[in-house]
Amino acid sequence: MTQCAYHDQLISIRRELHQFPEEGWTEFCTTAFIVQHLRELGYEVLMGEKVISRKDCLGRDPKLVAQAIETAKARGVSQELLDEMQELTGCVAVLDTGRPGPTVALRFDIDCNNVTENPSDEHRASKEGWASKRPGLMHACGHDSHISTGLAIARWAMEHKDQLNGKLKIVFQPAEEGVRGAAAVAASGIVDDCDYFLSSHIAMMAKSGEIITSPVGFLCTTKYDISFKGRPAHAGIEPNAGRNALAAACHCVTQLLGIPRHGAGMTRVNVGKITAGEGRNVIPVNAKLVMEVRGETGEINQFMASETENIVEGVAKSFSVQYHIEKMGEAVDLFNDKELVDMLDDVCAHTEGVNKVLHEVNFGGSEDATILARRVQAHGGKAAYFVLGSDRTGGHHTSDFDIDENSLDIGVNIYSQMLTRLMK
Repeated sequence: MTQCAYHDQLISIRRELHQFPEEGWTEFCTTAFIVQHLRELGYEVLMGEKVISRKDCLGRDPKLVAQAIETAKARGVSQELLDEMQELTGCVAVLDTGRPGPTVALRFDIDCNNVTENPSDEHRASKEGWASKRPGLMHACGHDSHISTGLAIARWAMEHKDQLNGKLKIVFQPAEEGVRGAAAVAASGIVDDCDYFLSSHIAMMAKSGEIITSPVGFLCTTKYDISFKGRPAHAGIEPNAGRNALAAACHCVTQLLGIPRHGAGMTRVNVGKITAGEGRNVIPVNAKLVMEVRGETGEINQFMASETENIVEGVAKSFSVQYHIEKMGEAVDLFNDKELVDMLDDVCAHTEGVNKVLHEVNFGGSEDATILARRVQAHGGKAAYFVLGSDRTGGHHTSDFDIDENSLDIGVNIYSQMLTRLMK
């Protein structure tokens, strides 16, 4: 396969970003890197509350944000740039051609996973010296390659500006993991004027040379953190005076996992983490659950969410403890618009390296790009999400994850051809 004109840039940027991964809402160094590249290309770059609705941020930990800002300063990110970010990560590049035409949005996510990368020489990044330098954090889902692709497309669009009409917005979105970031981007209104929206993911359910142009089965989801607060007491002398938050949490887990499945479609529920208690002989005062529900449709997911909230309230009452439910993330379902699917099919037929186009493949998970896509559709625009196939080692979100970097060339060629057709 002939490499695209940006091949070296694609690889070098991906590997540079891979070494310093940042988790959702803390991507200050990553954002600064992106902004620097975009401004060097001549883009108008929007940051902070211009592209993020602060009140709609989900799962954003102020302590982690503060620590990340200090890390960014230590790594040389200027105070002036940090002030522009307003303690909010991500950015949107805007290219206005000055000629009438559609407004097109592309979305690329920028955060990492809470995974420690495999240090063995059997893992390519470790063997070649570009593995994560941050224990417990890793680009284990390909978002480093998404950023690299977005920056390559930004360069292509600027170099071909005279051949395009309308306006291009390239959204570099924070906090996709846990589906926490898109809701705040959407609520800012930054994509409300868009006629077309495109996004993609690398290596999900497809091999190198394969493109899924109409994935299905995007699960709606709601992520919750649930806290119970009881009352302490001596476990031997006066246990009756206490209110056991740990016991409430345990009963809550068993009831959550017993939520009836919905007859109209697929459902999921998982309690991924429980923390509770203070000491062996103290009636536990505090307990916390980290959990999620999913549903095949918005209606089914809402059923799961409502059941969750009812169970939490009922358990709290039965154990005489206080409770708090905080929504930490969300995503919706998505159905690609036929016009864009047909265009993607035709583009893939003319893209070197694509040897198979797949349709109706089950995505089987959640992706918060759906919120941005649905926002565009709700305002009269059209949207599509596709999968860029890539051979990989290790599964997504595992310490061995890696991709076939040659697939990035195919992604750039697909996006550039789509922009050529949409902004003609």
